Amino acid sequence: MKRMQQGFTLIELMIVVAIIGILAAVAIPAYQDYTARAQVTEGMNLLAGLKTPVSETYADQGVLTIPTTAVRTGRYVQGLQLNTSTGAITATFKPTGSVNAKVGGKTIVFTYSTNNGRWSCNAASLDPAVRPKSCS
Repeated sequence: MKRMQQGFTLIELMIVVAIIGILAAVAIPAYQDYTARAQVTEGMNLLAGLKTPVSETYADQGVLTIPTTAVRTGRYVQGLQLNTSTGAITATFKPTGSVNAKVGGKTIVFTYSTNNGRWSCNAASLDPAVRPKSCS
């Protein structure tokens, strides 16, 4: 009497586990970079929201200042600081917690040039894998 196969063999199951392991080895680092870039985006958005008020205040009053109503912290951003002598606004990411290791404790700096009224971005402290393309 012939016996029908009742399931998967051990080798078939081992092949499936190996394939899942290979896929996970590729996907997990890619996902971590993706989440880190999303966290960097929060800092970029907070800084971008200050561009207009800071440049308008300088144009009207000749003073570099952050409006008192400005959002200065976020889920991943610890705080924003303005250096009134250089025109640099620095977003500092939280060092620990839910922040990715490639972002934790790092900074993004937007600098306003009072000479030509343009903004520049510097994210050199960030890992190149998560650094925004628009920043040096």
